[in-house]
Amino acid sequence: MNHYSKKLLLLLLPFVSLSNGFSLTLSHHSKTLLRAENQPMSIDVSDLNLTLADMDKPLPPTATLSSSGYQSTSRIPTIQDEGCFYEETLQDMDVTLKIPGLRGQPSAAVSVLFSTTTISVSVFGRIVWSCIQKGISKPEESMFYTEDGEGMIPVIQINVRKRDAGLWEGFILQIGEDSIL
Repeated sequence: MNHYSKKLLLLLLPFVSLSNGFSLTLSHHSKTLLRAENQPMSIDVSDLNLTLADMDKPLPPTATLSSSGYQSTSRIPTIQDEGCFYEETLQDMDVTLKIPGLRGQPSAAVSVLFSTTTISVSVFGRIVWSCIQKGISKPEESMFYTEDGEGMIPVIQINVRKRDAGLWEGFILQIGEDSIL
């Protein structure tokens, strides 16, 4: 097996850490390989008895791909508040929003409006934050829940159902221009 084959086979390992902060998990594997930050990863895969032709085969039906990470909820590029945590599968995405600008607002007054490409957060009926999603969703199958959070920042739990199966590798494409926070 040559050097390039071994690199390609690393894609089949149960845990792959990507440089942009996202991770892919193949849940049908039982072992997990972790890699220290900024450390080169090397592993001998010759005992797997795989060929390059195996790379063209579809994943087994029991395999699931998932991605998770943090994004900023601020429109200011230098502020990385990590106010958005997402976990996604091919079919849907669970998002937790903790928007610092909502500090002091009662969670019962917070609402979320869904469209196919955006979500808007309102407080007492006024839209105060919005974003463009990285993909197209099914608003009729999406839902949200709010609760009180630490530091008087309401926590917004969102489940977004994807229209087309696939990984978005993040939830927020762009913060809305109407965001006043």
